[in-house]
Amino acid sequence: MDSKIMTALGDRVLTLGPQPAADGPYTHFKLTRDADGVAWLLFDRADASANTLTSDVMEEFDAVLAAIETERPAGLVIRSAKPSGFIAGADVNEFRGARDPDMVETRIRAAHAVVDHLEALKLPTVAVIHGFCLGGGLEVALACQSRIAIDGARFGFPEVMLGLHPGLGGTARFTALVNPTQSMALMLTGSTIDARRAKSLGLVDTVTQERHVRNAVKDVLFGRLKRVKPGLLTRAANLGPVRGLLARRMRSEAAKAAPRELYPAPYALIDLWETHGGSKAAMLRAEQASFAKLMVTPTAQNLIRVFFLREQMKKAAGPGNTVRHVHVIGAGAMGGDIAAWCAGQGLRVSLADMKAEPIAGAIKRAAELYGKIIRKPTDVRDALDRLIPDLDGEGVRNADLIIEAVPEKVELKQKVYAGLEPRMKPGAILATNTSSIPLQDLRTTLARPERLVGLHFFNPVSRLQLVEIVSHDGNDLEVLKQALAFVGAIDRLPLSVKSSPGFLVNRALTPYMLEAMVMLDEKTDQRLIDAAAEQFGMPMGPIELADQVGLDICLDVGDMLRTKFGDLLPPTPAWLREKVVAKGELGRKTGKGFYTWKDGKAEKAPLPETGPRVTEQMIDRLVLPMSNVCVAALREGIVDDPEAVDGAMIFGTGYAPFRGGPLNYARARRG
Repeated sequence: MDSKIMTALGDRVLTLGPQPAADGPYTHFKLTRDADGVAWLLFDRADASANTLTSDVMEEFDAVLAAIETERPAGLVIRSAKPSGFIAGADVNEFRGARDPDMVETRIRAAHAVVDHLEALKLPTVAVIHGFCLGGGLEVALACQSRIAIDGARFGFPEVMLGLHPGLGGTARFTALVNPTQSMALMLTGSTIDARRAKSLGLVDTVTQERHVRNAVKDVLFGRLKRVKPGLLTRAANLGPVRGLLARRMRSEAAKAAPRELYPAPYALIDLWETHGGSKAAMLRAEQASFAKLMVTPTAQNLIRVFFLREQMKKAAGPGNTVRHVHVIGAGAMGGDIAAWCAGQGLRVSLADMKAEPIAGAIKRAAELYGKIIRKPTDVRDALDRLIPDLDGEGVRNADLIIEAVPEKVELKQKVYAGLEPRMKPGAILATNTSSIPLQDLRTTLARPERLVGLHFFNPVSRLQLVEIVSHDGNDLEVLKQALAFVGAIDRLPLSVKSSPGFLVNRALTPYMLEAMVMLDEKTDQRLIDAAAEQFGMPMGPIELADQVGLDICLDVGDMLRTKFGDLLPPTPAWLREKVVAKGELGRKTGKGFYTWKDGKAEKAPLPETGPRVTEQMIDRLVLPMSNVCVAALREGIVDDPEAVDGAMIFGTGYAPFRGGPLNYARARRG
């Protein structure tokens, strides 16, 4: 148990019900009473690194509450004994594969009763929250009369990411406490907020430091701290006419992100609040049925599957990262962004290029990125301090890992290696960010080819979580193990692949983008092609994606893949090479490709109201080849785990998560 947390606790165990055993009468909870007669209930789920709510946990929680009711202490304080946080939410593993909404509703009703029991206690109740407080954990906190946040705590309802909405009373209690314009927005987006923001919204009563918890609890329990109550605007926003107006706006915003037929959860939440937001009791009842209905949808079941795919890939990284200094060669779009990401994750990074301008551009992009993802200005400053311009390439000598990110030319990369290898310190790893070139072709001039590994990041580096770890038949196994640990240490998801043209992800994406070029050759409007992919659920269409990646890179990858797979790929139209790329229209990085780009976004005129529309055939032409390539890569042993294939395509390309991945989609199509 965390020692800082223990300082806030009394040391006398409550005698409630049966005489406690040496370790207390409960498996997941410990109950103590302090000198003021206040009961402190510590949640410490057995055999788990984080607290989650399972059926047996909720059953025991109910028994604890019944015992507390009998004893009637001066107040009840609930907090976590886990250093990582309060409660991470419900254990969604219990609902994997659920098909019967009645079964789900029965189980959620039982859990509801426990949270309702907490709320109904006739004594002061306080949740003391540190670390994360998410989903079902926040719903437990909302059932307490007061909430104290430790500075640094994070709050949120991420259920929408799983195709759900809160299911333990959160929809009713959150919107009743916090203005629905804010509370609904948080539930609809799955965003998290920090303790200070939670205080400003009225979600928590006070924010304090760990050393002041005991005094803060006394202030709350004994009336010295005024509890937050819903304001006039919150009450007004829950009135029927206002709910109707706000709900229409919310649906309009939700439609910009995802259509109802693909992601039903946001719309179900809006419907729930619009219909029942004026009555807490009615909303609590309706929430259970709505949650159960969502749980059995293919969208929710696939998104739950994706959640576990992410956890599985995280575990594959393994512990023991030894990389402290990364040297990146090539400060272009990929190299510069890889360097920025690594520095943002706490590593020392030297960034080299032949010219100063690309390095300056990379550092400018890094500052913009840190401003968006790092909350404290001092942390932004520290991250920029760790990103070191290195025009002379001196960082090679001290680097534990060197990442080469120069253009996709075998001869150029080998020339870089010739200058690098003699200066690398013993034990350093040489990695290439090549997107398609087999490592067998790159290693031929190396004195120590066993230390060459592929670390293939995806663009944009800060958003796409996947890194392909590419091995060849001469690799040192320890190097591969270190590469896995490094990827995990920088908060990315590793996929181990064997070296082959295009590896997995680019090999699967190439026919997707080439088929789009063929459709362009057939005079199909590029906006319609992109709309077909987006209707399927892709984050962007293949034409926009080609612009994002770079049309020159797309050609290089296509040419590389054609050397092995030849006629299996759609042809590349000659005009793409001769009339687009040859003119220097390479996409986003030059400001013009198939689209004109401004401030990092493609400018698209809307499709005309009359004219051709997306068809199922168009969608199939684009997406089914990806499934076929993934099957082929699995059969060839490029990747050995079908689950990892689906995870890689989702986390490396944004492949429609609610489809569960290209292999899962192919299975669903077969029925």
